[in-house]
Amino acid sequence: MDVVLGLQWGDEGKGKIVDVLTPKYDVVARFQGGPNAGHSICFQDKGFVLHTVPSGIFRDDSLNIIGNGVVIDPIILMDEIHAIEQMGVDVRSHLLVSKRAHLILPTHRLLDAASEKAKGQNKVGTTGKGIGPTYTDKIARNGLRVGDILRVDFLARYHALLSAHLSLLDPDSEVDDSAWLSAVEQLRQLQIVDNEVVVNGWLQSGKTILAEGAQGSLLDVDFGSYPFVTSSNTLCAGACTGLGVAPAHVGNVYGIFKAYCTRVGSGPFPTELLDDTGDRLRQLGHEYGATTGRPRRCGWLDIVALRYTVMMNAVTHLIMMKSDVLDSFDTIKVCVAYKTKEGKLIDYFPFDADEEGIEPVYKEFKGWQTDITSCRSFDELPAELRDYIIFIEQQTGVKVCIISVGPNRDETIIR
Repeated sequence: MDVVLGLQWGDEGKGKIVDVLTPKYDVVARFQGGPNAGHSICFQDKGFVLHTVPSGIFRDDSLNIIGNGVVIDPIILMDEIHAIEQMGVDVRSHLLVSKRAHLILPTHRLLDAASEKAKGQNKVGTTGKGIGPTYTDKIARNGLRVGDILRVDFLARYHALLSAHLSLLDPDSEVDDSAWLSAVEQLRQLQIVDNEVVVNGWLQSGKTILAEGAQGSLLDVDFGSYPFVTSSNTLCAGACTGLGVAPAHVGNVYGIFKAYCTRVGSGPFPTELLDDTGDRLRQLGHEYGATTGRPRRCGWLDIVALRYTVMMNAVTHLIMMKSDVLDSFDTIKVCVAYKTKEGKLIDYFPFDADEEGIEPVYKEFKGWQTDITSCRSFDELPAELRDYIIFIEQQTGVKVCIISVGPNRDETIIR
C-alpha cells in the first residue's frame, strides 16, 4: 500500500495527483478527515471537487473505499455521488464504505458553530461542517457509525445522541433532520463493508492500494500547529489506523507540496505575505478554498516546515504542485531557517510556531519568467526552475519525482 498526502497546511493539489497516479493502482482509499476536504480534479476541460469520495472514482477500472478513519455527512456524500453519476460515472459498483466510519449528525454542525463562536478571536477557522464535534463524539465513545444504520434500533440511538447534543445547545430548539434521514436511507443502498477485512484481503490477493490523505501534515492533530489543526491524524501513520492496515504494508509515501505555501483559517504561518506579493500569489494561483470558498493566506515556500513533514512521513517521493503560478516572478524566496525573538537561528519546526515569535530567514532565487505549462519533461523546464527544484531536493534529501505545470491531468511532468 502506497500513501499520498499533503506536506503543508492542506490544499496542495492532492486530488489531481491521485487522479494521475490511479492508473497504477487497483484501489484508492480515503483514510481520514471528512467533507472538510476539497480535492479538485480537472480533466477533459471539466472540473470537479471531491469532498468524501476518493479521487480514483473517475477511473473506470479502480475500486474506491471510504475507510473507518473518515467522518461522513450522509447528505454531502449522497449529493456528491448523484453529481458524479450525472457525469456518466458508475459510482455504486466502484465505491465501498466502512461500517466503522462515523456519521456527522445535523447537530454536529450546530456544535461546531457554537464552539467557534465561544472561542472569539481565538477561533480555529473550521469549515463549519461538524468535523471536530464528530471526532469528539468518537473519542468520547458516544458516536454513531455507518454500521449502526443497519441496526433495528438505529433511530433510537440516533435520537438519543441528538437529544444529548441539544441539551448542550438549546433543549427547546428543533432540528429539521428530514433531509439527513432521507440521505441515510440512500446510504443504506451502498456497499457497506468491514473495511479492515476487505482491505487486508485485497493486500493478500496482490491488489495495489493507494491511500489518499486529506488536509495536510501541518494540520495533524498531534504534530501540526496545535490548536489550529484538524481533528484527525493527517500523517502517513493515519493511513494505518484509518484503514485497519499494519505499518509493514506501507510502501512508497508520496508527499505533495506547492511551490509556495498557503493556509486557510487561523494559526501560525511564518512565511505569510501580507502585501501585494501575497495578493498576487492568491490571484495567480486561484487560492480560494475548494470547500469553503474562503481566500487562502499565501506566502513563500517554507523549507524548514517541509523538512519536518518529510521526516514525520518518511516521504520517499516529492511532488511539486503549481510551479506555473511562479512563472512571472522576478525573484522567488524560500525560507531556510527561523529567527527567534531572542535572535537565535533554528532550522527545525518548533513546538510553538507562533507567527509573531519567529521570523523567516530567506534565500532568494532568480525567477524563470517563462510559461512552463507546455513543458512535459524536466529538461524542457527553464534552468532557474530546475535549480529551484534541485535546491529543494538537496534540502529535503528526497527527489521531486512529479512536477505539476498546470491544473489539467496532462499538464504533469513525471521523472
